[in-house]
Amino acid sequence: MAQDSFLHLARPLGPVQIGTQPSTAPLNVSVQPQAVFAILDHSLRRPQDQERVIGTLLGVRSEDGTEVEIRNCYAVPHTETQEQVEVDMDYQKQMLQLHLRANPKEVLLGWYATSSDLNTFSALIQNFYGQQGDGTWPHPAIHLTVSTVPGKDIEAKTYISAPVGVTAERAADSCLFIPVPHEIKYGEAERSGLELVSGAKEREDRSQMLQTDIESLERAIEQVLEMIERVSNYVSNVLDEEAEPSSALGQFLMNTLSLAPKVDPQDIERDFNNHIQDVLLVSYLANTIRTQIDLSNRLATAALTMGGEANTTQESGQKGNNNNNQKRGNNNNQDRRQQNRPTTEA
Repeated sequence: MAQDSFLHLARPLGPVQIGTQPSTAPLNVSVQPQAVFAILDHSLRRPQDQERVIGTLLGVRSEDGTEVEIRNCYAVPHTETQEQVEVDMDYQKQMLQLHLRANPKEVLLGWYATSSDLNTFSALIQNFYGQQGDGTWPHPAIHLTVSTVPGKDIEAKTYISAPVGVTAERAADSCLFIPVPHEIKYGEAERSGLELVSGAKEREDRSQMLQTDIESLERAIEQVLEMIERVSNYVSNVLDEEAEPSSALGQFLMNTLSLAPKVDPQDIERDFNNHIQDVLLVSYLANTIRTQIDLSNRLATAALTMGGEANTTQESGQKGNNNNNQKRGNNNNQDRRQQNRPTTEA
C-alpha cells in the first residue's frame, strides 16, 4: 500500500490559560483489527434511516504522545439530522468509567465515525472529545473515519484537530482537521484469524470451516515453501540478468538468512523426534490423570450411594425396634390393668 505524505501545520490556538496549551504534534496511529471489526459490526447494526454511527476509541499512548495505539472501542448513541446532532454524553461518561475500571492501562483516545465526511457536526463532536476534564486534553483527540459503503473497499483515515481563527461563538463547532498517518497492526495469532476470515470471501455461502492444528501446520509449511520458491526464482532471474536487481532487497535477504541458525539436518531430525516423544509423554500423562479423576469421581459417587442405602436400612431397623418396644409396652400395661382390677363375687 502506498504511503501518503502529510504536512502538519500548527495553527494559532485560542485564548486559554497559561501552561495548558494542547499538543498538535504529528502522530503515528496504530489500529488493532479487533477495533475495526467492532466498528464494522456497529455499522451493520445501525438503523436503516441512520447514515453513520459514532463511538469512542480507547487504547494506549506513549509518554511523549507521538505514538498512539487504538485497541478497543464502544458505540455511543446519537441522533443526527440536517439541523442538529444529539449525543448521549451521560452514556459516554458512564461507559468510559466502567471500561477504564476494567482496563486501567487504556486511556481515552478519541472517537470514530462510519463516514468519510467532515462537517460542522464532526467539529462539534471532535471538540467534545478533546475538551478539558472528561476529554483527551492536553493531547489531541483522534478521529478515525471508516468508510462502510456497500460494494466498495473499506477505507480508513485518521485525523487530529486544531482550533481556527473564528469568533468565540463559533469556537465550539469549528476546528481544522489535520490528517495523520496510520497503519493496521496485527500479531501472529491475529494473522491466522484474519486469514481464516478472508478465506470466506471466495465462497458463495460466506462461511469457512475451522482448521485443526495439523491442517494449520500443513498450510503454514506450504506458504513457507511457496515464499522460498518465489525468492529462489527471483535470485535465479537476477543472476541470469532476466530481472532488475535491487540492492535493498538483496540486503534484506542477506539479513534474513543471517538470522537463520546453521544446524545440520541430522540434528534437526533428532530434535524433532525428541519433541514428538515429549508430546506423546505429555499426552499419556494427561490421559492418565483424566482416567484417575474419572475413577475417583465414580468411587466417591458409589460411596455416597452405598452410605445412603445403609443409613436408610439402619433407620428402618430402628423404626421397627421402636414399634416392637412400643407394642410390648402397651401389652404390659394392659396386663397390669387386668391384675389391679377388683374381683366381684357373684
